[in-house]
Amino acid sequence: VQLQASGGGLVQPGGSLRLSCEASGLTLGVYAIAWFRQAPGKEREGVSAISDVDGSTYYADSVKGRFTISRDNSKNSAYLQMNSLKPEDTAVYYCAAEAGYMWNRNIWYEKAEYDYWGQGTQVTVSS
Repeated sequence: VQLQASGGGLVQPGGSLRLSCEASGLTLGVYAIAWFRQAPGKEREGVSAISDVDGSTYYADSVKGRFTISRDNSKNSAYLQMNSLKPEDTAVYYCAAEAGYMWNRNIWYEKAEYDYWGQGTQVTVSS
């Protein structure tokens, strides 16, 4: 099982990036998917999640209205569209997945909810 995160890079404040998470070895359509991020010296925090059952989405307060999570089960992939980026969004971003029947949406932001993790992609927001 592998999750491959990509799409990170250097962007100016106010800019946009789209992260991708491609899965292999599992059928992503029956998994809840989340994005986490970890800035230097800080704990890994939940950014957003999307349900496998009904497509419900969840966001951290710090990214609401700026980030959009989506999935394309036909491509076994998920995405995080990030707009109006701020310097405080700078971090390594990770995608994670958990079997839908085991996922507790009420604590979607907890690292322990996810068994599968990608390797991370660096996002740097700086002028």
